[in-house]
Amino acid sequence: EVPTFLLECDRAVLGALQTHLGLYKIRRKVIVEPCPELCVWSVLPCTPVESYGAVLLREPAKRTTILARDPRTCCMGWRLLTQDKGLALVSGGQLGDLRDYHRHRYQHGVPEGIHDLPPGVALPLESNLAFMNGVSFSKGCYIGQELTARTHHMGVIRKRLFPVRLLGPLPAGGITPGSLVLTESGQAAGKYRAGQGDVGLALLRSEKIKGPLHIRTSESGRVALTASVPDWWP
Repeated sequence: EVPTFLLECDRAVLGALQTHLGLYKIRRKVIVEPCPELCVWSVLPCTPVESYGAVLLREPAKRTTILARDPRTCCMGWRLLTQDKGLALVSGGQLGDLRDYHRHRYQHGVPEGIHDLPPGVALPLESNLAFMNGVSFSKGCYIGQELTARTHHMGVIRKRLFPVRLLGPLPAGGITPGSLVLTESGQAAGKYRAGQGDVGLALLRSEKIKGPLHIRTSESGRVALTASVPDWWP
């Protein structure tokens, strides 16, 4: 019955986020508290056409349920907040695995959490947050606003997080985050950020993504990779 905002965050930084928001209360009657009773579900579209369609919940929902479009991009479907820990509540839906969710977002180039967006390292515009309703250029003030706005209006963003696919046999332990991505001639093109199996994200120089790229592994091997531009980018 009072104005309420729900914020979703990486569980690993829940305490840090609460502390950070508490610093900005400044004589306001604002309460910041976790909601452990809510479960977060992702309702993913099976086809690109379904990304723009409607999702129907099975009625009646037994408990409080909130269904909202994922604000980042339509290919990520919907976010479902509910107290129900049972099977899928969506008509015609199938219960998937968490790995399916992460693979889906890596394939579409959507970063999430502290592994994809390391605090103090990932820059908003290089991480494509402006494409995902994650940056406002009309409000202020926030930490880093001046640099972010100047970079945006100058239109010079040399590096971006691109979805990548790894080709060939992978090391047993996978690709180490932070591994250098090299061109065919051995020049640095960027760094591998994170991923799952043969898909992931890499921070790459835009002019380097069309040529052959590879990562040298600790076993003196070499893993080729290809980068792509997501179709949901403006």
